[in-house]
Amino acid sequence: MIDPLVLLAFVPAALALNLTPGADMMFCLGQGLRGGPRVALAADAGIAVAVLGHVTLAGLGLGAAVAAMPWLFDTIRWIGVTYLGWLAFATLRGGHAAQQDLGTMRPSRAFRQGFVVNLTNPKVILFVLAFLPQFTDAARPVLPQFLALGAVLSLGGLIVNGAVGVFAGGVGRRLAGSAAFNRWLGRVSASIFAGLALRLALLNKA
Repeated sequence: MIDPLVLLAFVPAALALNLTPGADMMFCLGQGLRGGPRVALAADAGIAVAVLGHVTLAGLGLGAAVAAMPWLFDTIRWIGVTYLGWLAFATLRGGHAAQQDLGTMRPSRAFRQGFVVNLTNPKVILFVLAFLPQFTDAARPVLPQFLALGAVLSLGGLIVNGAVGVFAGGVGRRLAGSAAFNRWLGRVSASIFAGLALRLALLNKA
């Protein structure tokens, strides 16, 4: 479906994007610190599935609709801002929230959080709509090409963000017995989520 030479050019471009620190990487970092490696990998998987969702929506033309209707972009964006703000508040709630998360946070919950955080970022679908057409053949069906390229992009993110999350989770596990670290951990994790919310709030379509 995709020319091998085009795919050969796409893989390093996608990998370079995956290696660039961004919202997904920071979210996996925060989840790893809060819940450990398994939770980080679950959040990473949720993000990867959401990326494929964005790719599918872009291939179906929703990206053009979002670009054409600012209110739709803003609605999705503010849902994401609200959700990230709620995560920041929930992380700070209670003096030992971070320590409790290390023992009780379920991977299924982290998966849902990663999925929602990525899916409510309309900038992703606009990015996909701008980036993937450079590697597609207009003479062939667009959606299958988008899905194939999106799978490569999603897999790269799964590996890179997962590695970051597992590393952070290992650090969190080793230092979980320190009360001072747990206080610091709660503040850092909440700051990551609050920072992502602020970043999303300040986004525009330019």
